[in-house]
Amino acid sequence: MIRTTEQVVMVLGTMKGVAMKLGQMMSVLDLDLVPEDHRERFQQRLAVLRNAAPTVSFEAMREVIEQDFGRPIAELFAEFDPEPIAAASIGQVYQARLHDGRGVAVKVQYPGVDIAVRADLKNLTMFRRVLASAMPWITPAVLDELKLNMEAELDYQAEAATQAEIAELYRDHPFIVVPGAVPELSTRRVLVSEFVEGTGFEDIAKLPAPERDRVGEIVYRFYVGSLFTFNEFCGDPHPGNVLLADDGRVAFLDFGLFNRMDPKLVHFEKLCLRAAAEERAEDLRQLMIDRGVIDSPEEIGAEECLEYVLAASEWCLVDETLTITPELASGAFLLAVDPRASEFTGMKQQNLPPEHLFSRRADFLTFGMLGQLDCTANWHSIAREWLYDEPPVTELGLAHHEWLAARPRKPAKKTRKATTR
Repeated sequence: MIRTTEQVVMVLGTMKGVAMKLGQMMSVLDLDLVPEDHRERFQQRLAVLRNAAPTVSFEAMREVIEQDFGRPIAELFAEFDPEPIAAASIGQVYQARLHDGRGVAVKVQYPGVDIAVRADLKNLTMFRRVLASAMPWITPAVLDELKLNMEAELDYQAEAATQAEIAELYRDHPFIVVPGAVPELSTRRVLVSEFVEGTGFEDIAKLPAPERDRVGEIVYRFYVGSLFTFNEFCGDPHPGNVLLADDGRVAFLDFGLFNRMDPKLVHFEKLCLRAAAEERAEDLRQLMIDRGVIDSPEEIGAEECLEYVLAASEWCLVDETLTITPELASGAFLLAVDPRASEFTGMKQQNLPPEHLFSRRADFLTFGMLGQLDCTANWHSIAREWLYDEPPVTELGLAHHEWLAARPRKPAKKTRKATTR
């Protein structure tokens, strides 16, 4: 396992955004498929991927900005700090100030990364067998999704438009903030948005338990609850995209992967989760057959179907207080996707439609983030707000519903198949 992982790191070490994205996906899990006495060495190898950002001089990054705008950087910004404050999967983030006094974050793509990433994606299929041997959850479906995501994330102009929409959607929210984008100063390779001062995820994880629990509930509501509330959700839950702002709100960043879902498909997921929570195995199996999730019904019994869903989602389907640990989160993930595990062999051979693959991935990665926070809640009592349309039972839930009730009603947006933006 360790030798194969080193081979994977060597292969992916030559890639830019692809390596970092895989590293991000793995960083939310404490991969307990590795024996405990080897785990530290394994995580050290994975750290190479997580920190795979290339070293690019500020002069080269300045050239990207000035090429896209056709103007000197001093005309665009009153101040621009040349030291990056963060690394994105395909670029770096800088702090700057506009001429009108607004503080902004400026995300800039590495020069030539678009060409390099597209070449990487073409080559990635060559390494499927190597990847699968070390990380069996990296299935062809995951790689196909990765390719689609990376293509979408190359267009910062589209991401700026999406971020502006989500910032408007969550305007004046009591505990969620999405920094507004500045579309007029955003291009295909440069994204300018409002700067948010706050505490990073690693430091949030060191806070006292009540504060971690509060942030955990907010993370859960934003990344999972948004799907059932607004039929849309951010598909890239990641610790690097979360800040605890100075005013106590939680800021969410990075909208390169964003999904809108047909309300009928959202309702299907709601019905499946209800059936699993109520242990209605036959109903759950029939729902999945009708939707085409199970395409070989003769191989899948009702109990296997129910146990498979519970293995992945029991944490939010059982009405009890639960502390989510890294081991709990990664164990459920591996049980659901590792083809070497004997459990649920039939279910793992079924083909989950892409739109549901996106939402389940967001659910898993959110679970992983909550595990890193080691936070506690009755997750099912929170989820009942959107699964059963029940009134909230937490202080945050009450504040959220008051905000929902006060929001001006807007015309419904056209829905479409789940898609990256």
